[in-house]
Amino acid sequence: MKAYLDNGSTTPVDERVVEAMKPYFTEKYGHPLFIYSQGKEANETVKEASDFLGNTINAKGENVVFTSGATEANDLGLRGVAKARRREGNHIITSKIENPSVLRICENLEQDGFDVDYLDVDKNGFVDLDQLNDLISEETILVSIGHVSDEIGTIEPLKEIGEIIEDESPKTYFHTNAAASYGLVPLDLEEAYIDLVSLSAHKVHGPMGVGALITAEDVEIEPVNYGYLSLSDLRPGTENVPSIVGFRKAAELSFKEFDKKIDRLKKLRNRLMEGIENEISEVVLHGPEGEKRSPANANYSFKHIEGESIMIHLDIRGISVATGSACATRKLEPSHVLTAIGVDPVTAHGAIRFTLSRMNTQKEIDYTLEVLPEVVEKLRELSPMKS
Repeated sequence: MKAYLDNGSTTPVDERVVEAMKPYFTEKYGHPLFIYSQGKEANETVKEASDFLGNTINAKGENVVFTSGATEANDLGLRGVAKARRREGNHIITSKIENPSVLRICENLEQDGFDVDYLDVDKNGFVDLDQLNDLISEETILVSIGHVSDEIGTIEPLKEIGEIIEDESPKTYFHTNAAASYGLVPLDLEEAYIDLVSLSAHKVHGPMGVGALITAEDVEIEPVNYGYLSLSDLRPGTENVPSIVGFRKAAELSFKEFDKKIDRLKKLRNRLMEGIENEISEVVLHGPEGEKRSPANANYSFKHIEGESIMIHLDIRGISVATGSACATRKLEPSHVLTAIGVDPVTAHGAIRFTLSRMNTQKEIDYTLEVLPEVVEKLRELSPMKS
């Protein structure tokens, strides 16, 4: 049997998404910029997808820019705003537990002369709101805080963050990377005073290589790349119409019977967490419990053994998991997220991230709970780390 529990890295593409995409490779292949019939059809298809995605987070379709994924959306959002508003200020605020696709952009902006502050987080990964309140000023042009930590599942209080920004510096833009939350945790752009949102299709059973940056009205932003323009003034190149169709279909399926899907997902997640805590000794949960945690995420350290060893032995038995955030699994250093929440390096190296999706079944969870204790016990017997 197999169990794919690394949906935080990527998700399998839904067959209905594949079927929706097929005609746009061989039949409906027109360029969306041109006014002949095939081009008009492609143009209308892209606009319909834009409207649908915008509606899912209470935004307008005309403010949707399709990208190659959330990484590019983050890059366009952060560097595009920095470029457009540099004369107004050079201060940016983010947090220490952001995805590397945000942190590396901030590091690049620092090299370009911007002043970046990295907010502390508590032991569960929640950003320090008092620190945000103290740091924000008229010089702050942008705050970027991810909606959900893709590693430890923390759901950040975006509305509270947005209210602080609105009260203390209303001209400051608020960006959130919602790649790990889209289709799992409700998000309302207007309610949380958000100006820019980054999304990714392959995290919601859509195709790899397509995402979106969605903005509020009148956001000042400039392109960061230049070239042939099609439908967007902000991003050069011909739109990837088949993948955009796939993203739209994946979003539709993600929000269909949303509450029912999330309830089922929570039950599976809770079954996994209860099984781990009841069947395996000396485990440490990373991130919050209850409703402030993503319904898809469970992250545990298994003391006295390396997470990489667990991952390899589970893989042999057909179970896929991750040792850290998707962008850091090939590194030997402790996870920057676990370090930021105060986890010591030895414990951090024993961490495993389980992420579920609507495609997971109870049988997969039960199989994992059958195999995992055996793997942990075997590795601990062999481990020189055990005291």
